[in-house]
Amino acid sequence: MLGLGALGVAAGPALQRAESALAEKDPSGLSGLLPGNNGFRYYSVVSSVPERGERDYTLTVDGMVERPAAHRLADLRAMPQRRLVKDVQCVTGWRVPDTPFEGVPLAHLLDAAGVRPGAGAVRFSCFDGAYTESLTMEQARRDDVLIALRMRDEPIGHSHGGPVRLYVAPMYFYKSAKWLSGITVTGSVQPGYWERNGYDVDAWVGRSNGRDDAPTS
Repeated sequence: MLGLGALGVAAGPALQRAESALAEKDPSGLSGLLPGNNGFRYYSVVSSVPERGERDYTLTVDGMVERPAAHRLADLRAMPQRRLVKDVQCVTGWRVPDTPFEGVPLAHLLDAAGVRPGAGAVRFSCFDGAYTESLTMEQARRDDVLIALRMRDEPIGHSHGGPVRLYVAPMYFYKSAKWLSGITVTGSVQPGYWERNGYDVDAWVGRSNGRDDAPTS
């Protein structure tokens, strides 16, 4: 028994890496049912997503702004950070309680870019080449909306949408776009990937998509 226990400890990291590799290629989310995923289900709308990191990651801010910008990871880490601990609720039903996220308040990036008069929304694009999301300007400026760099007190890994993802605490998790690469200020809301496939644009937890889940924020 001791030998088997030692083998399990030794093999654990390799098994976790294998699960993560499977998750990255699993658009169904079924790989999230494997043990060790802490309640999360993994989703991608494409067959594979390239990894980006310190050397090749950039987050652009453009559209209806006075000062378009391109931020590297070091730039984002140097900005004011906020830590939130909230439940995560997926529209498919699963929930992960008390999940820490940490990152730059989206409002800080918008203020730094200088939003022009007439702007009413923010559109988000992702380096998977397919996923998009949007928020109204009022939603985007909430203090519980982050450009997240850390999750569960460690850098966000690729399977969870790293190195940078959107985190919209009070809305269903499909609004928290993974693999974030672009923030574009627009005149009005442009429905995102899942909204174009029938999900609600205003995705408040417990008040949308025909669900009555307890609020997360």
